[in-house]
Amino acid sequence: MPVYGETALMEDQIPAGLILAVIIAIIAIIFLVKGFVIVQQSQAMVIERLGSYLRTLDPGVNWIIPFIDRPRPIKLRRYTGDGSAPSIDMTRRIDRRETVMDFPSQPMITSDNVTIAVNGAIYYQIIDPHRAVYQVEDFGNAMEVLAKTSLRSLVGTMELDRIFESRDEINERLAQVMDEAGNKWGIKVTRVEIQDIDIPDEVEQAMRAQMTAERNRRAMVTEANGKRESEIAIAEGEKQAAVLKAQGDKEASILRAQGEKEAIETVLQATEGGELQARDVVNYLVALQYMKTLPDIAQQGDRVFLPLEASSMLGSIGGISELLQGVGRTGGAAGPVRGA
Repeated sequence: MPVYGETALMEDQIPAGLILAVIIAIIAIIFLVKGFVIVQQSQAMVIERLGSYLRTLDPGVNWIIPFIDRPRPIKLRRYTGDGSAPSIDMTRRIDRRETVMDFPSQPMITSDNVTIAVNGAIYYQIIDPHRAVYQVEDFGNAMEVLAKTSLRSLVGTMELDRIFESRDEINERLAQVMDEAGNKWGIKVTRVEIQDIDIPDEVEQAMRAQMTAERNRRAMVTEANGKRESEIAIAEGEKQAAVLKAQGDKEASILRAQGEKEAIETVLQATEGGELQARDVVNYLVALQYMKTLPDIAQQGDRVFLPLEASSMLGSIGGISELLQGVGRTGGAAGPVRGA
């Protein structure tokens, strides 16, 4: 029998149903393999069935119907940092981690008519992928435009000096505005940071001059305060020295007065005994006072002229002193005259 007849016989022996079953099995395996979708941790996928939203895939192993269920892509904007236009990427896997978007500098005008350029960064997190896909066409562009307009409005109400001092306040107000709008889009704005503030060169030079003048003023104030405190300390020391000197003079005067008092009491005791006359006592006291004033009189000139009465009074002082000493030796009632 010819060879061709054997081949035809073998084909007749393989059932057509088996071949069909094998084909169906292969298609089913491909269908199952194509339907398995693995979603990484912190990622999500929005699935559409025939163009309408079906469900959101969670992290892990998921299965969808191939060619019927399709993941919906989402736009992501990325800046390269060289000032060029942002790149738009279409991705089917939505990252649910916190992400930062750095938008470039934008010219803005302050309330005191100074043109500045401000750039910032937005930190956000996609909380609801369904709303992030369907509530806004490009959530990255929407957040960037909202941040720029809100920042421009805030800067327009502030002066340049206050902008540098109120960065935290501006960041908080921007974050509040962005978060309120982001809730509608399923996005949580965690914070907004102003990175750089560029000012014109002439304004920068004026600010430096102002800063230098302020530092010089503070230095002068500090020097004046130090000088004032030094003068106060010197005056306080002189005051204390004067008080101590006055107290010393007072005590010395008291001691001198006590000595004169004792001398007068001694003279009076001698007078009461009959040994001295009252006139002699008076002359003695006047002579003592006269002798105290002699140094002051001598300081006024080289020559000093004394009246005749003064010499007689001075002569009587020695006699009275000897008499008082004699009284003290004989009677013992009166001691030596102090100050004589």
